[in-house]
Amino acid sequence: MGFIWTLIVGAVIGAIAGALTSKGAAMGWISNILAGLIGSWLGELLLGNWGPSLAGMALIPSIIGAVILVVVVSWAMAKMKH
Repeated sequence: MGFIWTLIVGAVIGAIAGALTSKGAAMGWISNILAGLIGSWLGELLLGNWGPSLAGMALIPSIIGAVILVVVVSWAMAKMKH
């Protein structure tokens, strides 16, 4: 059950990051989960493990990390199109 809870929290974090960057419409639910999980790892690596925590993820650093990830991936995808 813990794994499913982690996926749900990752999806919510990814959806928040997509909404904050206006890239949420282009992301599917699998992308939201990946952005949330990888962004959580990245945010906690860069900013530490502070603030409220849910499913083992510090929410504020996780959201910031996911936003960074979404912006970088969106930028890279736009560069590949041109």
